[in-house]
Amino acid sequence: MDVSAGLASSKRFTTTYIIEPLSAHAHSLILMHGLGSNGKEFGSELLKTGLSSDGRSLPQLLPGARFIFPTAKRRRSRAFSRSKLTQWFDMASLDDPSYREYTQLEGLEESLHQVLELLSEEVGKVSAQNVLLGGLSQGMAMSAICLLYLEFPLGGFIGMSGWLPYSKDLREVLKNDAENNPFGEDPFDVPDGRKSEEQEPIHKAVDFIRDLLGGDRQALSRNALATPVFLGHGTADEKVAPELGESACSTLREIGFKVLWRAYQGQGHWYKVPEEIDDILAFMSTEMKWPVGNN
Repeated sequence: MDVSAGLASSKRFTTTYIIEPLSAHAHSLILMHGLGSNGKEFGSELLKTGLSSDGRSLPQLLPGARFIFPTAKRRRSRAFSRSKLTQWFDMASLDDPSYREYTQLEGLEESLHQVLELLSEEVGKVSAQNVLLGGLSQGMAMSAICLLYLEFPLGGFIGMSGWLPYSKDLREVLKNDAENNPFGEDPFDVPDGRKSEEQEPIHKAVDFIRDLLGGDRQALSRNALATPVFLGHGTADEKVAPELGESACSTLREIGFKVLWRAYQGQGHWYKVPEEIDDILAFMSTEMKWPVGNN
């Protein structure tokens, strides 16, 4: 399956931190770092400190998993007086990610191409249902855009302490459709009353993202919604307001995704140990049907 079809070719990540599986390769996790970090820094910290309540690490609990932590390109940052730092896309404001949101487009498009190349490689090795995509902070934001670009489901998506770029615009697209059809009626409905696929929220969301980032429209099925989503956010997050995470959750639910939301009392801008790790592992086992800890 070529997930990068219709995209211009792009350069590989210059630095990708990879931890190979302890046993036969069965699953792949692509996890993206936050603003100013890098793949090795984020990956080594997560695998070292992201322990479950019984003290086991993610590689121990998922011995057949390949952990992939790409590094974002160094870009000039408007939020930091044009200084260069690793970021998936530029931002004009750290407090309000929606401020001058157009400044994010170049980085979003370039990073999207790179992530889709990684996805294409892993899907070719273990199948889409055995691939998880996600990230922390800006890494969650970037991976969420990738999720909405795809026309097929992955095994799962995990977002920690982040937000969904263009969330307001996506909600507006869905709202306008609802207002144009206040009774849920569509003059182009098929005879049996089923709603035309082109009118489904998932189609409108994917079309919006593809138009935004210059991608070709491809055949899309509602089964793209089959990707289960986990979102976790600390209530004391001083960098990304919890309301932004809640907005991402509500928008993805409006689009049609099944989203599991967890708020962690008193937690700042990071993942909660061991509570959030336990919740993610339970999500993998229950919603993704991955064999967690069966070694």
